[in-house]
Amino acid sequence: QVQLVESGGGLVQPGGSLRLSCTASGFSLDYYAIGWFRQAPGQEREGVSCISGSEDDDTYYIDSVKGRFTISRDLGTNTIYLQMLNLQPDDTAVYYCARMSITYNEKLCTRTDFYDRWGQGTQVTVSS
Repeated sequence: QVQLVESGGGLVQPGGSLRLSCTASGFSLDYYAIGWFRQAPGQEREGVSCISGSEDDDTYYIDSVKGRFTISRDLGTNTIYLQMLNLQPDDTAVYYCARMSITYNEKLCTRTDFYDRWGQGTQVTVSS
């Protein structure tokens, strides 16, 4: 059974850090691209970062998180991480990971319609 489970969210002060985890089961992260998305109240779901299958190991970040967020993969635990530094109130959202249904494509990896499996989400709140 294909499943993605996110964890690691929480409440942090501005400037703080969190590491989100996305643990996959039923398939190997060696062969699938994974994306991290976020959705703030009243807003559309936004693609934040993507990582290709391990053959290419390509990564992508939207401009607003470049230099602050890092996506990585641990094949031993079949987990994708999103390390988030210097968090700001604008980063507040529910964060989701998802499995890309097509071969990794940087130009498409932030579009929700190219993903076929989603986790349940984890809340990140940045507030003083």
